[in-house]
Amino acid sequence: MAVLKVIEVLANSSKSWEDAAKTAIKKASGSVKNIKSVYINEQSATVKDGEIDQYRVNAKITFEID
Repeated sequence: MAVLKVIEVLANSSKSWEDAAKTAIKKASGSVKNIKSVYINEQSATVKDGEIDQYRVNAKITFEID
């Protein structure tokens, strides 16, 4: 039987929400092993001079505990 744990992380990107989600996984995988899934809980963006400046995601990352 597998035991899973969920952590919540915030990440941003100047490109897209998808890139922000990829950044969240990449950074988390540096210290968390056995990542199984990511759930994007919330998306937001900052605006500068009438344009989107930063895309932000609130991601829940699920990983298996050994």
